[in-house]
Amino acid sequence: MKLATGVIPARYQSQRFPGKPLALIQGKPMIQRVYEQAREARFLERLIIATDDEKILKVASGFGAEVQMTSPLHNSGTERVAEVAKQIRTSIVINIQGDEPLLRGEMIDDLVKALQDETIPMATLAAREKDMDLLYDNNVIKVAADREGFALNFSRSPLPLEAPDYFLQHIGIYGFQKEFLLALCKMPPSKSEKEENLEQLRAVDNGYRIKIIETQFSTLSVDSPQDIIRVEKFLDDGAND
Repeated sequence: MKLATGVIPARYQSQRFPGKPLALIQGKPMIQRVYEQAREARFLERLIIATDDEKILKVASGFGAEVQMTSPLHNSGTERVAEVAKQIRTSIVINIQGDEPLLRGEMIDDLVKALQDETIPMATLAAREKDMDLLYDNNVIKVAADREGFALNFSRSPLPLEAPDYFLQHIGIYGFQKEFLLALCKMPPSKSEKEENLEQLRAVDNGYRIKIIETQFSTLSVDSPQDIIRVEKFLDDGAND
C-alpha cells in the first residue's frame, strides 16, 4: 500500500467568512477539528497545514500540527497544496479542505486506496443526498458519474439524476497523483471552470478522468458563520456516529 501526504490549505482572508479556519466549533478552532479528524486516517504518512497567515501558523503550531507557510498569491487551495507537494516524497497527495470539520479518516483512506491505481490521476468524494430541495441550491455541488464511476460533470445547477429519490452531492476532498496535481496547476482555467467557479472542471475539460468515490458519511462544509450553527447541531445530534 502506497501511503499519501495530506495537505490542509488554510487561508485567513475569505470574502464571505474572514478568519474561517479559526472559527470556533464547540470551543475548538475549525482547523484543529479538521486536522484531528484527518489524523484518524490510516493511510497518511504525513499531514501538513499549508497557510499564508501568521495567526493560523501560531494556532496550528500550538496544537502540534506540522505547518508550512506558502505564498499569499495563490488563486485556490489546490495551488497552495501543489506548492507543498513539490517538496514531499509520496506520490499521492490528498487535498483536505479546511472547511470540512465533519470529515472522517475513512473518507481519506478511500481516496488513497483508489489512487493505488496509477492510471487514475485524480479522485474525489460524493454522497447520496435525499433532500431533493438541495438539488436547486447553488451552494450544493452536484456530480454526475458514468457507469465506471468517473465524473461526467460537476455543476451548481441540477444534473441528470442517479435515481428519482437522490442525487450525488460532491464533497470537496480531492486525491491526486502528485505529478498530475503539479501539471493541473499549470493548465489555464477552463471556460466551464470560470462559469461555475468549480476548479475541478479544469481536469474534466482537459479530458482527464476523475474517479468518484461514494461515501456513506454525511458532511457539512462551512461557508458562512451560519454554517457553524448547523455543524454544532449535527455534532450534538451525533448524526455521523
